Amino acid sequence: MEDAPIKELIASFIESLSTEKGYADNTCRAYQKDLEAFCAYVEKSLLGGEPREKNMPALVLGDIDGLSIRGYLGHLHKQNKKSTIGRKLSAIKSFFKYVIRLGYAGGNPAEMVLTPKHNRAIPTYLTVDDMFRLLDSIKTDTLFGLRNRAMFEVLYSSGVRISELAGLSMNNVDFSDCSMRVMGKGSKERIVPVGKKALTAIQAYRQELEDEKKGTPPMEEGQPDDDPMFLNKNCGRLSARSIARILEKISRECGIPVPVSPHAFRHSFATHMLDSGADLRVVQELLGHKSLSTTQKYTHVSIDRLMEAYDKAHPRK
Repeated sequence: MEDAPIKELIASFIESLSTEKGYADNTCRAYQKDLEAFCAYVEKSLLGGEPREKNMPALVLGDIDGLSIRGYLGHLHKQNKKSTIGRKLSAIKSFFKYVIRLGYAGGNPAEMVLTPKHNRAIPTYLTVDDMFRLLDSIKTDTLFGLRNRAMFEVLYSSGVRISELAGLSMNNVDFSDCSMRVMGKGSKERIVPVGKKALTAIQAYRQELEDEKKGTPPMEEGQPDDDPMFLNKNCGRLSARSIARILEKISRECGIPVPVSPHAFRHSFATHMLDSGADLRVVQELLGHKSLSTTQKYTHVSIDRLMEAYDKAHPRK
């Protein structure tokens, strides 16, 4: 089975990630890109750096061993962060687990290759005062101002991902129950609470939108009728990229001292919840994290604050 073409096996592996494990399209593309880059390195090494000729046989499973994987990691160390190298190695390990399960290989050449250790960076977040200042700086005297205020109130209130925010429709919100239904990674649905300020902002925006729509032609047949919550100037669903650009402009005008991205809102949500006494597992559920270890990175921020307060206040350090 070691003569099985790598290209076909990668295609089968990516298909299994999508259909069996329910991985998002972006995740599948990332796995495929990482595996193709690895195979290109192995092929180039086998050819001694010479260009590949058309009549040469395709790369097969037996061409890959532990030494080629270690060589690839050494090659990556020149230009990549340890976290990036770890992600690429994880893709290779997952691929070999898959081909072993199918009976194409008897062992995993990546199994004995150690993942490089790296220090987990403390997430960028806003203080409560800076968050309130940013939200309150958004003017609500226009339709788009109302929309922007509603978007970022929801983002901070719920801690959802930017893709989840962009994918919201009006039927996802239960105004009486103060909750929203969001579609997370791997098409996993979850219910998250949302605050009254955010709900009020949504209602103000949608009311203004309805008022401006009066007298306009009805929606053409064949157009989607899922009623996206946040619309662009063409009355289509606002994209995640557009939301990020809007936030960048607002934060720059507001004079926030740290870089502000939609994910910084998510970090701020988690940090402020933990600082106020929320249980770590509750925050894990709210964020939609599969593993508790993913959520634990936010405790580093809180611990840093505790140490800072200790150093300032304790009389005998």
